[in-house]
Amino acid sequence: MGSAAEFTLGFKLGAVAAAAAPEALLTPCIGICTLDAAGHCQGCQRSGDEIARWSSMTAAERTYLMDVELPQREANLA
Repeated sequence: MGSAAEFTLGFKLGAVAAAAAPEALLTPCIGICTLDAAGHCQGCQRSGDEIARWSSMTAAERTYLMDVELPQREANLA
């Protein structure tokens, strides 16, 4: 069994790692990453620019794209 100092150090490092863990980004990616002639991904319908900017977009921008824009693009394909 480790000493109290080892336990405390391990606990503190674990807490720092947990606090610094990045929040997972919500994404429409389904792993079919091929751009069509219009420049939209065949899997998620995002444009190449949207894919490139995804991690720097605000949560509101990503949510709007996923709830409004992308479903409209998919509906236009049908």
